[in-house]
Amino acid sequence: MRALLEESFRAAVAAADPLKILGAHLPPPPKGRTFVAAAGKAAASMASAVENRWTGPLEGIAVTRYKHGLPTKRIRVVEAGHPVPDEAGENAAREILQEVKKLGEDDLLLALISGGGSSLLSLPAAGVAMEDLKTLTTQLLKSGADIQEINTVRKHLSAIAGGRLAAASRAPVVALIISDVTGDDPMHIASGPCAPDPTTIDDAKAILAKHGIEFRGPFSESPKTSKARNKVIATAYRSLEAAAEVFRKQGIRPEILGDTITGEAREVGRDMARLARRTMGPAALISGGECTVTIKGDGGRGGRCSEFLLALGMELASCTNEVWAIAADTDGIDGTEDNAGAIWSPDSMARARSMRLDANALLAKNDSYGFFSALEDLLVTGPTCTNVNDYRAIVVHQ
Repeated sequence: MRALLEESFRAAVAAADPLKILGAHLPPPPKGRTFVAAAGKAAASMASAVENRWTGPLEGIAVTRYKHGLPTKRIRVVEAGHPVPDEAGENAAREILQEVKKLGEDDLLLALISGGGSSLLSLPAAGVAMEDLKTLTTQLLKSGADIQEINTVRKHLSAIAGGRLAAASRAPVVALIISDVTGDDPMHIASGPCAPDPTTIDDAKAILAKHGIEFRGPFSESPKTSKARNKVIATAYRSLEAAAEVFRKQGIRPEILGDTITGEAREVGRDMARLARRTMGPAALISGGECTVTIKGDGGRGGRCSEFLLALGMELASCTNEVWAIAADTDGIDGTEDNAGAIWSPDSMARARSMRLDANALLAKNDSYGFFSALEDLLVTGPTCTNVNDYRAIVVHQ
């Protein structure tokens, strides 16, 4: 069962692999130059996919997370900070914006956008210091704010997000997008550098007030229209369908619960456990989306996937059904750790007790990594160079 769970995860990731899917969506080459502006956890693999299929002149810059780079020939890859932005991303974003402003009407701006681009393509607006942006991002990540809220704030402190990248181009703009957000709206993916933004400065300020965060700005208004053609080429739901087929072939009934499941990771885990208790097996409950983790104090180690899984397992401790589960981020990194997620097995809690692991205490301090690491049940894949958010599967046997 452990091997089957891992196979289902690999199928979900493969369905969003740029090297397999991007080529079919490329526009025809223009009369003039083609400049590629890529940003996100899939930026390097998307850039490589373009290089493999592009017939005309090609240049550009791809900004991706540290250790997510790939070798390319014509598009330069820059690695930068995520989820907290840094100067490497700032400098790359500034260079991208400068090059885009040089494009003419016969040229093409090909934007390759994927999740993580908000911090990687981070160019603060005039009057906003990078150090202040780092501090604010850290506060937002710990506050429990969802990704749409975080990106709304970012867009009003940026010189490149919220449609500003497309607005800077005199050339036609085509944006190919791998979605990591619920709803797959381009304005939310990587803070929508090529999408019109309906949110306002007042919206950003309201979000900060909601989460008790003080920040004076200065804020800037974002473009409300865009001439860019934004096309989403990979989504979480397509990945869930690919995983479902893996279970179906093994005689396990897949039930896709949706790709828009959000909320506090531990609460979602408990809710999923209660659903699993009522499920007649053999069945696989499959879901995607992006949960949040609210951290008070220093916290421990672990991302939202492993926190979800620990809470789920604790709720299932007295369940008489045999239940296995996997929760992992499709980019291969759960939070800021070195694992994609973890696996829960029917004997996980018994093994934890034998090792004198206090699951309640570890969950209380957000140390799900410590729990699964001690059990040797972390799922470690390394960077996948794509990202369609979290993948979860709960397999119930009678």
